[in-house]
Amino acid sequence: MRAPIGQFDDATPAPDCLDTLTRPVADAVRQWRGSVPADRIVYVDTEPEWADTATFVEHYGKDLLDLSANCVVVAGKRGGESTLAACVVLSTTRVDVNGAVRRQLGARKASFASMDTATGETGMEYGGITPIGLPADWPVLVDSAVVDLPYVLVGSGRRRGKLLVPGKVFAELPNAVVLEGLGVA
Repeated sequence: MRAPIGQFDDATPAPDCLDTLTRPVADAVRQWRGSVPADRIVYVDTEPEWADTATFVEHYGKDLLDLSANCVVVAGKRGGESTLAACVVLSTTRVDVNGAVRRQLGARKASFASMDTATGETGMEYGGITPIGLPADWPVLVDSAVVDLPYVLVGSGRRRGKLLVPGKVFAELPNAVVLEGLGVA
């Protein structure tokens, strides 16, 4: 199949390659019941050493920069309680951790989760974390600019491969909250 965005040699509907995905991502695709059919979520095979956004667009096309999103894990703390959440923002922006995230989580302090926490809690590889397949009780904070795109390139749960996902899918993820200004320049 031809990828809906980018120039990739190998593009496959995600439901047709579940064995390629990490277990949490495969389970989420298998159980998907959103308004967009699961087969519109597309897996593209890519080189793991090119997974980071700057290197990725250098090899797969600079036009993908404006169509790429990053998913980062944050920890909000208030008193002795800690809440993990995911934030999805365009790759040309950064997450407003100390403003939008802290306020949305009702936290006194918010910060990026450690690599060990992010990978251990998600079951995904660092550099490939995706909002599809996160723990069911996590808030998933999504910048509205991500939802507005016809297709968005995000991690696949592994450093090898990416997912091409219709933007409105992110608003339909479990516990998704769409926020204006989550990603800042």
